[in-house]
Amino acid sequence: MRAAVIKEYGKIEPMELTVPEIKNNQVLVKVSHASICGSDQHIFKGEFHPRTRLPLVPGHEFAGVIEKTGSEVVDLSPGDKVTVDPIIWCGQCAACRAGHYPACTSLKLIGIDMDGGFAEYVVADADKIYSIPDHIPGEHAALVEVLSIGFHAASRAEVGPADDIAIWGAGKVGHSILQAVKTITTGKVFMVDILQERLDLVKTGYPDVMLINARKKDPVEVIKEYTSGRGVDIAFEAVGHAAKLEGYNPVRSCINAIRGAGKVCVLGLSDEPAEILMKELIWKEARIIASRVSHGEFAAAIDALSRGLLRPEIMITDVLPLGEASKGFELLEKDPARHLKILLEI
Repeated sequence: MRAAVIKEYGKIEPMELTVPEIKNNQVLVKVSHASICGSDQHIFKGEFHPRTRLPLVPGHEFAGVIEKTGSEVVDLSPGDKVTVDPIIWCGQCAACRAGHYPACTSLKLIGIDMDGGFAEYVVADADKIYSIPDHIPGEHAALVEVLSIGFHAASRAEVGPADDIAIWGAGKVGHSILQAVKTITTGKVFMVDILQERLDLVKTGYPDVMLINARKKDPVEVIKEYTSGRGVDIAFEAVGHAAKLEGYNPVRSCINAIRGAGKVCVLGLSDEPAEILMKELIWKEARIIASRVSHGEFAAAIDALSRGLLRPEIMITDVLPLGEASKGFELLEKDPARHLKILLEI
């Protein structure tokens, strides 16, 4: 089978590999589309070392059809259109025993800790398979994983039907949060970034969202102005590595942008400390919540896709053949403003 393989960090190339064998409780998925994720970019640069081991077929966001099922698999058949939840938890740690699987202390993912979806075929356990309605195109089905992260964050933050929301970061995760919360609330939604091109993508799908370029305006001041000084109910931080701008600190800005007793939900995976002033949080008796990966929200994302409630097409900026995976990583690195979600067509 054809695959895109990272043999050394900073280099991904097409290779011919043997089609993997399945166990009795597994299925073999023939991949149609896979998406390059921000985690894939970190893996590519060696920033997940030593967790990732080379050579590696990356890709944990993908969709396709079932090619073959193991002898113990029921309710799934060859030809079924599917996507795969890549998360594998241990089931033994304290978090797992409490049923809080995203906090598993030894969490693994297909495409990070083992070969993934940048290939013609990938193996997955049957209980990780989610059926996709026929009318959902493969390009959109490949985004279910990242969309589920948005739905999980909305669940963690307990977004309500009238909540005002602010989202820092119009990248892949920020877009996913936006799409999830727009299926829940009719309140005001603000989107903050420093890349105007990414904010413009939001406009094409959600013209009612207020866009704030933090290079031009203070996001907290704008949010306070349009909420009559009250602030939003929930602010999401999905920036991670923030640009060094005077007065621009995403986590602290989120705290300053929420109302009294509001919530901040943090998803940005930064290696730098977040500078916050705790008394600003304490004065509001507010809450900071962390959100990581997903916890069964694949079903919610697929349902919303099926009912036409999401706009996945605004996230997809490029579709490349599998053999041009290297070009995809290059585009994302050199011009992140113009390239958001790059799909590989397998």
